[in-house]
Amino acid sequence: MKTKDSQPTKPSQRTNEPKPALSRRNFILVGGAAATAFTIVPRHVLGGQGFVAPSEKITMAYIGCGTQGLREMLRMLTMPEVQIVAICDPVKDGHDYVDWSRDGLRASIANALGKPDWRRGAPGIPGGRDVAKELIETTYAKQRAAEHFQGCATYADFRELLEKEKDVNAVKVMTPDHLHATVAIAAMNKGKHVLVHKPIANRVHEARLVVETARRTKVATHFLPASEGAQIRAIKAWIDDGAIGTLREIHNWSNRPMWPQYPEIPKDSPPIPAGFDWQLWLGPSLDRPYHPNYTHAVFRGWYEFGGGSLADMGHYSLWPVFREFNLDSPFAVESRPNHTCTLNGNVAVRIRNDFSFPAACSIRFRFAAKAERPALDLLWYDGSMKPPTPEELEADNKEFQPEGMMFAGDKGKILAGFRGESPQIIPERKMRDYRAAKNLPEPAPRQRGQGEFQGRGDSAWAAAFKGGKPTYGDFLLAGPISDAFNLGAVSLRLGGRRLLFDAATMKVTNAPEANKYLVREYRKGWELTSGQT
Repeated sequence: MKTKDSQPTKPSQRTNEPKPALSRRNFILVGGAAATAFTIVPRHVLGGQGFVAPSEKITMAYIGCGTQGLREMLRMLTMPEVQIVAICDPVKDGHDYVDWSRDGLRASIANALGKPDWRRGAPGIPGGRDVAKELIETTYAKQRAAEHFQGCATYADFRELLEKEKDVNAVKVMTPDHLHATVAIAAMNKGKHVLVHKPIANRVHEARLVVETARRTKVATHFLPASEGAQIRAIKAWIDDGAIGTLREIHNWSNRPMWPQYPEIPKDSPPIPAGFDWQLWLGPSLDRPYHPNYTHAVFRGWYEFGGGSLADMGHYSLWPVFREFNLDSPFAVESRPNHTCTLNGNVAVRIRNDFSFPAACSIRFRFAAKAERPALDLLWYDGSMKPPTPEELEADNKEFQPEGMMFAGDKGKILAGFRGESPQIIPERKMRDYRAAKNLPEPAPRQRGQGEFQGRGDSAWAAAFKGGKPTYGDFLLAGPISDAFNLGAVSLRLGGRRLLFDAATMKVTNAPEANKYLVREYRKGWELTSGQT
C-alpha cells in the first residue's frame, strides 16, 4: 500500500536491527554458542506453573509504542499465553513524550528491566520502538532465564509489518485515534485477531467499516475499554424493579481533559525530531507541517487526530450502559461547547474553531423507545462540568465526585459507584429502606483500584483469540456507541448544532453541512472502502 505521499523506507533504513532468520513463533533463544528453538523442547521439560507451550501462544504484533502503549505493554509482558514478536511505531527512540508524571513511566520501565537507573536524568519522557524492543527482549530473557533474545522485529510502517510477519496471529492497536480504523481493518483483512484502544475510530464512517470488516472476516476482536458491566447490571435490575420509577435520563461526567486542547492552529514550524517519520504518523490524514502540539498525548484534542474527552473516558463508563439498556444509535444529538476569546487590537472577539475540541462541554444524546424501555436521554459532561446537584444528594449534605454517573427516574435517582464504591439509591435513607424491603445484603467492600470500568479483559480476549466465545468487547457490539460519540464530536465541531440522525442511511437530515464530517478526507492511497483487501 505504497503512495507517493508516504513511501515506506527500506527495512535497513528504518530499524538497523537484524531480523531473525527463523519464524518468531519458534522464538530463538541465543545463549553462548548454541541457539535452541523452544518449540522442539517437550512441554514436560519446560513445564511448570503458568507455562504455556510456544505452539499455544498468541503471537502478537504491537502497533503504537508511546506512553500509553508502553504502559500497557508492561502488563501484557506478564501474560504467559502471549508473546510479542513484532512492534511498530513511526518514532525510533523519542524523549519528547507527554505523560501524567515526569518520571512515572521511566521508573516503571526501569523496574521491569531490573535497571533502576535506566535513563535516569535523560531529557524528557521516553517512547518509541527502540524502547519497546529493549523492554520486550529484556523481560522475555529474564522470564526464560537467558541473556539475550533476537525475537522482536521492529518497523516504522505497520503495512510492512503486516506484509512480512506471516506468523503473527494477533495485533494490538495503540496508535493515535486517527489510525485506529486504518490499522485494525488492515490487520483483520490479513486474518489477524485485533485488540484496539479507544475509540474504534474517530469518524462515523470508519467505525462502521471496522464493524463491517470484523463481521466479514470473522476474526476475534476486543475493544479494550469495554467492561462486563456488573455494576450497571445491578443498577438495571433496581430500575426494572421500580426503585426509581421510569428511567428518563442518564448523566455521566468526567474531569477530563487532562491535556491542552489548543484553540488555535500552530503558526511556527519546528524541525521534525530525529528518528520520527512524520508522514507515517499522519497516515490517512491530509499533509500538514509537523508540530509537537499535534502528537503524543495531546493528539486527543484535535478533531482530525483524536476523539476528545468523551472518546477517552466515556467508553469505559458507557459501554455497559449501551449494552444493558439496549441502546441503538441516537436519533438526535446536541451539544453545548464552551468558547474562547482573544483580542483583535483592542476588540474582544470569539475564536472560530472547527479544528479542536472545547475545553469543556455538555452533550445530549436522545434515544428512541425500544421494546419495554421508554425513550431515554444520555447526557455527557466534561471539563469539570456536572449536572446540577439534585435534592436527593443535598439531603445527605453531599456533592458530586469529580467523575461519576447518575440514573434519573421520575421517582428517584441512583448514583453509580465511583472508584470502587457500590452504587447507591439516593438519599441514603431510601437505599436503606430498599435494602430492608428487598432483604438485600450490605455490599462487600471493594478495594481501591477495582473500579467497574477499568479492566482490560485479558482472560476474555485471550480465550477468544484461541477460538473461544466472543468477548463482551467484540467489535460487532460497537456500532451504536461509536455512532453516538462521533456524532457528538460533529455537533461540537459545528459550534453546538443540533443534529438529527438517520442511522439506516448514515445521514444527518437537518444539517447537510454536517455530513462531510462523518467521513475522513484521505490522502491518496490511504482510502478506506467497504470490502477492502
